[in-house]
Amino acid sequence: MPRRHDGLFDRIANFRSLRRAALRAARGKRAKPGAAAFLADLEPEILRLERALRDGSYRPGAYVKIELFDPKHRIVSAAPFRDRVVHQALCGVIAPIHETGFIDHSYANRIGKGTHRAVETYERYRDRHRHVLRADIFRYFPAIDHAILKADLRRRLACARTLALADTIIDGSNDQEPVIAHFPGDDLFTPHDRRRGLPIGNLTSQFFANLYLDGLDHFCAEVLQAPYLRYVDDFALFHDDPAVLADWRARISTFLEGRRLLLHPRKTVVLPVATPADFLGYTLGDGGRRRLPEGNLSRFRGRLRSMRDRVRAGTLDPVNARVRIQAWEAHAAFAQTRKLRNAILGPKGENGERRPR
Repeated sequence: MPRRHDGLFDRIANFRSLRRAALRAARGKRAKPGAAAFLADLEPEILRLERALRDGSYRPGAYVKIELFDPKHRIVSAAPFRDRVVHQALCGVIAPIHETGFIDHSYANRIGKGTHRAVETYERYRDRHRHVLRADIFRYFPAIDHAILKADLRRRLACARTLALADTIIDGSNDQEPVIAHFPGDDLFTPHDRRRGLPIGNLTSQFFANLYLDGLDHFCAEVLQAPYLRYVDDFALFHDDPAVLADWRARISTFLEGRRLLLHPRKTVVLPVATPADFLGYTLGDGGRRRLPEGNLSRFRGRLRSMRDRVRAGTLDPVNARVRIQAWEAHAAFAQTRKLRNAILGPKGENGERRPR
């Protein structure tokens, strides 16, 4: 049993911590109305927020839902800026406590990890084995069970007020896509009675998503002793024998049932590693070859046109736009595909500057 930490709430609900959290939450978003209004009255806003947290009157505000269809249908939820400050303050204290228990090969939303390192680990395992089990969880964020998540938090946290704040954020989740599934021991009404689902887009949701699958990480790495890596709910296991991978798939499915999760029936497959794999925005071939899927190219072009229009209209900060473009360029550069990099960002001129198409 891991050590349980107490006395955390005063590190979250104090003026200095909340001010730092507000500045972190505002990075790249200072021009947005919610952030700008909060920062314009920063000290009084922080004092009001500190008072609400300490007297127990804090309640999350309403989310704004944004429905996306590219590359797939999903609902992103934007929390009020005030709540994002609380999310930053809470995660700043409790995430490092849980970080010590996470395995090395969980790569999402962690300092020093990320998609590039996940891809490199995938390629390293692929080059040593003949087959891969590629797996995905069916509607992961909408399926996360609130009672199980709260129990996970209590394995390492003993501070009652910090747990109450985390519970308030979880309980304040807005409705997500319905995931109706029955598991062993359920009656007809169990799926309707249990609260589930976390809003995509929250810092807390990213942390909670990692925590919720931490048990799966240890099961695959320590019980199955599999070459294994995970990025959010996308994970892979490697072996020379496809029959071993099929057995692991069945055992993982049983493990996930205990957490009220289902493997995605279409995206969970055993394949030879020679089969090109779409993983974290890249198509990975043998010999270390990586390319960007054509769909990504079209999306990048559309986003660039949209960003240029917003910069010209004054609704997007040029510095923020440049940071995003540099991130996309790094993503394209990692694919080692000059043709696609040029198609996205334009060829370099004589002075080394890009000329976007």
